[in-house]
Amino acid sequence: MVYLLIGLAAGLCSGLFGIGGGILIVPALILLSGFKPQAATGTSLGALLLPVGALGAWRYWKQGDVNVTASLFIALGLFVGAYFGAGIGLPLSPRILQRSFAVFLVAVAAMTWWRS
Repeated sequence: MVYLLIGLAAGLCSGLFGIGGGILIVPALILLSGFKPQAATGTSLGALLLPVGALGAWRYWKQGDVNVTASLFIALGLFVGAYFGAGIGLPLSPRILQRSFAVFLVAVAAMTWWRS
């Protein structure tokens, strides 16, 4: 049931803000389910294998708010980048990986705050 709630929250945030996996699913799996960071990341990627954003993207596309070319290039970058990111993250200690992720979130939050 916890996993379903995490998925629902991630889906809502994905449709609303375009986020979900790294920002919501990974921390939720670590904090609520006790996953180590590598397992949380792998599980999040596993959940995202299917076209989970398809229905949300379709609604945005109907309103003319999807740049298909940009989406395809981003998807290609995600495809390749996830492979290399996994190679970097898997050998790290869970503590270092979790703290690095926290620093990343704070940096993104600060940049978003100051530029809004």
